[in-house]
Order: sequence, then structure tokens, then C-alpha cells
Amino acid sequence: MSTTTAEITVAATGSSLQELARRHLWMHFTRMGAYGEDHEIPIIVRGEGCYVWDEHGKRYLDGLSALFCVNIGHGRADVVQAGADQAKELGFFTNWSYAHPRAIELAARVAGYAPGDLNRVFFTSGGSEAVESALKLARQYHKLTGKPTKHKVIAREIAYHGTSLGALSATGITGLRQPFEPLTPGGCHVPNTNTYRLPHGQSESDLVEKIAERIEFEGPDTVAAVILEPVQNAGGCFTPPEGYFQRVREICDEYDVLFISDEVICSWGRLGEWFGAQRYGYQPDVITTAKGLTSAYAPMGAVIVSDRIAEPFMTGTNNFTHGFTFGGHPVCAAIAMANLDVFEDEHILDNVRRGEPLLRETLEGLRDLPIVGDVRGAGYFMAVELVKDKETKESFSHEESETLLRGFLSGELYNRGLICRADDRGDPVVQLSPPLIAGPEQFAEIGEILRSVLDEAGQRMHVHT
Repeated sequence: MSTTTAEITVAATGSSLQELARRHLWMHFTRMGAYGEDHEIPIIVRGEGCYVWDEHGKRYLDGLSALFCVNIGHGRADVVQAGADQAKELGFFTNWSYAHPRAIELAARVAGYAPGDLNRVFFTSGGSEAVESALKLARQYHKLTGKPTKHKVIAREIAYHGTSLGALSATGITGLRQPFEPLTPGGCHVPNTNTYRLPHGQSESDLVEKIAERIEFEGPDTVAAVILEPVQNAGGCFTPPEGYFQRVREICDEYDVLFISDEVICSWGRLGEWFGAQRYGYQPDVITTAKGLTSAYAPMGAVIVSDRIAEPFMTGTNNFTHGFTFGGHPVCAAIAMANLDVFEDEHILDNVRRGEPLLRETLEGLRDLPIVGDVRGAGYFMAVELVKDKETKESFSHEESETLLRGFLSGELYNRGLICRADDRGDPVVQLSPPLIAGPEQFAEIGEILRSVLDEAGQRMHVHT
């Protein structure tokens, strides 16, 4: 049965958002069957700074920046106003064979922040689109340069690179891949940098050599790109060993393989630099980005490409035969420019650099809890791994993780006023990614809530002391 706009408006103002959501809204990556009459859908209605409020007026510390993206915090009317002003001047025009001022200005600004000669910017509507675009770019680049068989992409196990079919082939999470198989061909995977669970007999330096070994196994003439996050999200903020990315650069040069730095999360200050590649001192051929580019005040992503890789597309009749209607949308570009103004004017990167040691100290302080096995991450991007036995590093079974995370942790953290991520795409972790404006007050709140909830979780799960 259809519902009129008037009926929806009346219903919504009559406090029946829950009913409307259950009937009509299909939420992403959500077990919809979990929300019955006795289990409310969390409905967030307002945000300011590091906090959001639900429909009942309860306040929560947004310890995840919504989804690693509201970098400058909530409620910035000045940033939104930039989009409104742009809409009055030019609400939309496509970047297909045309240009407009905001996309031009933003492309130049992004290139100015990017490392090395990454001077060409191809806009998308978000992160999966950016990764999809980068993988297509790698394939076409090799065709244009006389190596048409190079099409495979090497990524890491448990890594998340997006949900579109091409990006999903790079994603290394079995549960996300299986429902949509067969996938776009060419996805290959190597070990990630989980040094907390380094296999017996292996050293940290062995991890990067697995990339070279996989290229040799697949055949160098078939491999187009290696795609890696500076700090891997899925699995819980895996950081690179010393020299890891410098060696990746050498391997990619040796085998004529493009090095894609997937920075959908790790760019725009999340690690205390404009880009994660700058944090770890390496030079990729391509950077994929999104999220913090606009601090999520509008949907936007980008692929940032080196002059060398872009050059074959810029000559004669060649072109990158790919695009999206809303790539470089003028309203989104105006919002991105205003967002970056905030970064510069309010010294957001400096705040992350000052705050990182205190955030780390706060989380490291939880190591006395029996359930806390490891604390890792960089910048304002941290994870706490949960274990059954701290001494042996024994993890939880699938059934135990279900009980721990979905049966208790996720709901209890939210009930006590902290939004973060309890995740078991690898071993169970609690992830934190607060807005980049956060400071000591928010860190103290995070530490207090985590300590009480994790202490209770350990008791519930009968964790070894």
C-alpha cells in the first residue's frame, strides 16, 4: 500500500519514526530482522561537535565519527552554507566533457596536499566508487602502455576495499564476497600486517615479501596493481612494520605494478597528516579517498593519480572510458572546499598530533583488563583486540564472538553513551575513530565507558585472569 507525503509527515511528527523505519527503510550491512517491537532502531536526530542525540534526547559520544568520516565534527552550519550558496549559483553540471569552477579549484587544492607528483584528480561519489575507478584505471593504463594481460589486483586478507563488484574482488573478507560470487576476476590476497598474531616462524619482514611471491605466482605479466591501506581497517587497525611500504614501492617498480594507497579512511587527518602515505613516508602511484574529504557533509570521493600514470590518457584520442554522473558535483565540491578551510583555519592536523599520545595512553590503560589482548592503531584510528586468554592470545569462537559482540558489547556501549564499532571480521575488536576535534575530555569519557563495559564483558565470557 502506498503512503502519501502528507501521511508520512503527520506520522513522523507523531513520533512513529520507528514504525516508518521498520516498514520502509532498508539499512546497510544491518540484520533487519533484529529490530522488532521490543528492539528499537537507533535513530540519530542531531549532532554537535563530538556528540549526537537520538530521538529521545539522549546524548552519545560519537567515537566512530559516524563511520570514520565526520572529521571536523557535527553541526558545522558554515560548511553546509557553502553548499547552499553554491546551489544558488550552479546547482549541478556534469564533469563529462565539461568543467565548472568548484571542481577545478578543488582538484588543484587536493593535488597541492597530495604527496609527490599526484596531480590529477578524478572525482567520484564515495569510497567504493573511488576504488572501483582506480582498479579500472590500472587495467586501462596497462593496455594503453602495451601490456594488455595485466589485470589482477593484489590486496591483503581481511582488508575491506568496498562493495561494488570490482572493489569487492579486492576486499579480503570471505563473508562479504560469498553472497555475490562469481566476482570480477583478478582478486588475489596476501597476509595482512597483524603482527600481534604473526605466524610461528615468520618475521615482520616476511609479510611484505609475500606480495612479491604472489606476483611471481600469478605471473608478473598478469598483475596490474597492489592495493593497500596505510592502516588496515578491517581486522582492527593493523599498522605497517618498519620499512613495509618502502619495500612495497620497490616491488611494484620491479614488476611494473601500480601501487594504490587506499585512503578512504586514512586521509584528511585521520592519521595526523593529509594522507596516510605521508605518515609512513611512501610514494604511491594512485590514492583513493572519500569520507573526510567533505567530513561527510556531502557524498564525495576521488582518485588522485600521478603524472606518470595519467600521461597515456592525456594524449591523442585516448580517454579514461569511465565516469559517474555526480563525480565532482559542484555543491559537494563547495562543501569540500569549506571543510578544508576548517582544517587549515582551525589547525585540525595539529590537534590530532597533540591528541594521539593521550588517546593511545587512554586505551593502553585498559591492558590490565583480562579481556584486552592488544591495543594498536595510529592517529585518531585505534583498536582494542579482545581475547579469552591474554597469555596464549586465545581468541573467541564464532559463537562466542556472536554472544560477546552482538549479544552484549555493541548494545551496552551504545546504552552507556558511546558509539564505536565492535567488529569480528577478523578477531574481535573494539574500534575507535573519534572526530579530529576530540581532546582530553572525550578521551576520558571513552576510557571510562570502555573500562566498565569491557570489565563486565570479561566476567560474562569467563575470561581467564
